[in-house]
Amino acid sequence: MNEYRCVSKDVKLGRNVKMSKFVNLYGCEVGDNTKIGAFVEVQKNASIGRNCKISSHTFVCEGVRIGNGVFVGHNVSFINDKYPQAVNPDGSLKAERDWKVVKTIVEDGASVGTSATILCGVRIGKKAIVGAGAVVTKDVPAGAVVAGNPARILSRGKKRG
Repeated sequence: MNEYRCVSKDVKLGRNVKMSKFVNLYGCEVGDNTKIGAFVEVQKNASIGRNCKISSHTFVCEGVRIGNGVFVGHNVSFINDKYPQAVNPDGSLKAERDWKVVKTIVEDGASVGTSATILCGVRIGKKAIVGAGAVVTKDVPAGAVVAGNPARILSRGKKRG
């Protein structure tokens, strides 16, 4: 890559992936024709499908699976730990072996608005829309529109694009 991108050798990049500067990718997969904005991090064991747009300042952590044709707005944060803590009961710093990744799935054609927070263990259904600033704490049905904190269903199952 170049001096403003950190893409480790274990990343599986599809064809025609476009990346802005200040991107950090390691141990992940990114599908064909996906565009990744500036200041995005995608961690190991995360995957992003084909024809996606991942906007700037977004964090895609380990255990997140993003389908094909997904839009992720600016400053979206995914979370993969239900009970995050820095130390073990004995005061020692937690290591990777001391916690369990909780997976999150974003299905094909979904859209996640700017500054949304997606808690772990949820599924965002096909062509669902998550409003800007929403905090998603439970599954979002296919085609639904959700917004708020916590995210609530505003409409269901409209046909989109």
